[in-house]
Amino acid sequence: MASSSSLTGERAVVALFIARIVFSVPQSLLSESLSLSLLSLLALSVEISVDASSSVPLSHFFKTRPGASSGIFLGAVTLPGVMVSKLIQMSRAVSLNQSGSEGWYTAAILLWLFSHGYAAVKLIQNILHTFPACASIGEALLVTAGLVIYFGDMLACTAAKSHGYFTASKLVTVPYGIQRSEVSVIIQGLIIGLLLFPMLFKYMLQFLERVSLASSRDTTDSHMRRSCVFYISLACVLIIAVPSWMQLVQDFHVHPFLWVLDFVLSEPLKRLSLCIYWLVVIYVSVIRFYNISKSSKIERILLRKYYHLMAVSMFVPALILQPKFLDLAFGAALAVFLMLEIIRIWRIWPLGQLVHQFMNAFTDHRDTDLLVVSHFSLLLGCALPIWLSSGFNDRPLAPFAGILSLGIGDTMWLDTSMGSSAGAKPAVYLCSLSRFVIASFVSPHHLNLQILFVEKTIEGTAAGITSVLAACSILLPLLATTRYVQNWFSLLFAVTISGLLEAYTAQLDNAFIPLVFYSLLCL
Repeated sequence: MASSSSLTGERAVVALFIARIVFSVPQSLLSESLSLSLLSLLALSVEISVDASSSVPLSHFFKTRPGASSGIFLGAVTLPGVMVSKLIQMSRAVSLNQSGSEGWYTAAILLWLFSHGYAAVKLIQNILHTFPACASIGEALLVTAGLVIYFGDMLACTAAKSHGYFTASKLVTVPYGIQRSEVSVIIQGLIIGLLLFPMLFKYMLQFLERVSLASSRDTTDSHMRRSCVFYISLACVLIIAVPSWMQLVQDFHVHPFLWVLDFVLSEPLKRLSLCIYWLVVIYVSVIRFYNISKSSKIERILLRKYYHLMAVSMFVPALILQPKFLDLAFGAALAVFLMLEIIRIWRIWPLGQLVHQFMNAFTDHRDTDLLVVSHFSLLLGCALPIWLSSGFNDRPLAPFAGILSLGIGDTMWLDTSMGSSAGAKPAVYLCSLSRFVIASFVSPHHLNLQILFVEKTIEGTAAGITSVLAACSILLPLLATTRYVQNWFSLLFAVTISGLLEAYTAQLDNAFIPLVFYSLLCL
């Protein structure tokens, strides 16, 4: 009985995902393959023991998101799987023979790994305690691993540029002739600066209270002073501190933000036209569907599916025509999201309450008052495969992994149950979605489709897989070079695994599915 209960759909799909990567590893990456296999076995055993434990449940230590499984297996192996897949992809172009076999190099690697693990443990504890009921263990593992790698890369790059320690950059990056671009440095500096800013702001408020700067008892006056401190310190971070780091690690001849302006205006017709197109689509969609969410009984999950389709219409043309500009646009959008979420959480006058009310119109069961994550997961799900494809990329579909899986596949993979029926057919779902989109612009106040999302069905999963394959068949002739021949069996496997993962997982699928799909497309 125990063995049968240990085999779940999510674990089986993740095991197939890891097996596909391990069996694709060349001999030069044998140690990485063994490490990934060992990590997978340990993560699976921990998840089984945690889920089966009745004496000391997981909720005794952490308050995780209600309705979600622990997700330890999926959360622990997703990013390592992405990294090994990327190494396999790069091995087709360059030799990955490790050059540092000296004792000091091995010791540095071990020290770096220990520091990474220690930082990850402390960070995941802090995240789960600071934002209770906002994430599962697996989701927190994914976020923690990504943040530690991202911050570690920043520290290593800073050390390499400041003191000439080339070895430091080898610990977290692959130095095979791939140079950091100005766009990647700008995005990294901006995002890390905004992630560190709340801690800086918190310490500043504590310092001001100690020196009795805010001596007034008036609550309104106190909020005003707090808001002024917030905006002034945020401006100092974004205008002085972050650009200083950018200029340290990259040879910008002007202020980085002036470089961004020059970059946008270098092709003004294409890039400004894209900006105008994005602004029009965002304005019309957000305003229209914000009003619908307040005046209609339409299910919010159906509202959100429209934004998945909107992502396709916005990002696919830009990815084909202006990929470098799209990289920068994703970074700017993520920075805006971070600033608005910081303002919402701290209730910074005068925008805090307005942003909170606005975001509540688009939240679902995965969001809380403490943290709204859905829009972050959608944006990052589309952006990460594109960012990861920077540099060498011999798989033309890999950058589209997020857009295909979320914009097309996820829209179909969520099934509906109409009334008492066992499950809606894909044609019924498409009909309902199209009726909703059309009616929202014709008669938004009379929308009342009464669609209840109950379960995921075989029909919907098959429709999702078929729709993504159809989109791939359309994109490939536009993207593939004459030297590249698509292995359709591998593509079918990648799409099927992604579809099955969406069908079985209880985790935040917008975060995991694009990374899994990207990893499989790289092989």
